[in-house]
Amino acid sequence: MNNNNPPLPGSTRSEAEELLSAPAEWDLPRSRHLHYKDVLMQQIDHDRTPSTQARPTPRRRLARGVVLLPLASMALAGALVVTFSGGDDTSAPATRAADANSASATLNRIAVAAMATDEAPVKDGQFVYVESLVRENKGTFEGPVRLGAVHKREVWMSQNPGPVTKTGWIRESGKDAVMPGQLGPIESTAPVSAGIDHPTYKWLASLPTDPDALLDLLYTQTRVEEGESKEQAVFTMIGDLVSETIMPPANASAFYRAAAKIPGVQEIPDAVDAAGRHGIAITREDASSATRYEWIFDKDTLAFLGSRAYITHDEAKGITSDTLFGTSAIMKRTVVDQHGKAPAKTGS
Repeated sequence: MNNNNPPLPGSTRSEAEELLSAPAEWDLPRSRHLHYKDVLMQQIDHDRTPSTQARPTPRRRLARGVVLLPLASMALAGALVVTFSGGDDTSAPATRAADANSASATLNRIAVAAMATDEAPVKDGQFVYVESLVRENKGTFEGPVRLGAVHKREVWMSQNPGPVTKTGWIRESGKDAVMPGQLGPIESTAPVSAGIDHPTYKWLASLPTDPDALLDLLYTQTRVEEGESKEQAVFTMIGDLVSETIMPPANASAFYRAAAKIPGVQEIPDAVDAAGRHGIAITREDASSATRYEWIFDKDTLAFLGSRAYITHDEAKGITSDTLFGTSAIMKRTVVDQHGKAPAKTGS
């Protein structure tokens, strides 16, 4: 154990100990989300354990200003490969459309586009590989939101139905990456089987394709964070479940149709992902948790591009309008036979 590292800025050793002894539900692996890892939590974990040991996967957020965002939605139209350019995504969002019917209509169009894709089944021994650009909140417990640099993130999500403790693997590279270049396991505190916390292709394929039945299931199985509304929890869960997975087109379509039925979803005519790509966004603001999440889609193909997350207000930090605390862009999604290696490049 390494006890020589100094305390993290804005935190004390007692705070670190308190986080690490938090209830199991806080670090129960949501293998699909690891997108916006809590940097502070990982540094605390790194301080306590060798760098090769598994990194825990906290649920979405630990404390205001230290936040985890699910990587919302997936690029069902195929793998996306673009140059790694960081867009100016810190600006305030465009005015949101007040008509919820517009968002519902767009989500139904996205659902139709998802049905037109052709996804081959993923085998139990394979991994879903996702390469992303991410920009994370590097702020401390009591400090303001401070966005780090856009950097590359790769995950290999296991399809083993379990029970397993290692549900995937992760590697980051670039400025402000945590443990850059090091491959580490995504590991739970207890074995988990295929399900809402370990969503394999086969489990996703077993879900209802009727949007009402699917929504009922999600409302039953989704855990709600303190201060969060049930509707926001389910909206976020849908983003989680389609973020770093591959699923049959009918199931993907059902998730989007289910999202269209959640009260409060709205449409934004223009939004920018972490790679600087413009698209149309579906968003939901939650007054209870003072957060707002966006899923960004290509305006023409309706393929998923990326996501953004905002704190909408925080009196303690003087936040009175939407403040970006995380953004992502999907670059590539495919199936591989082993973890730790990026898929071979195709084409010239």
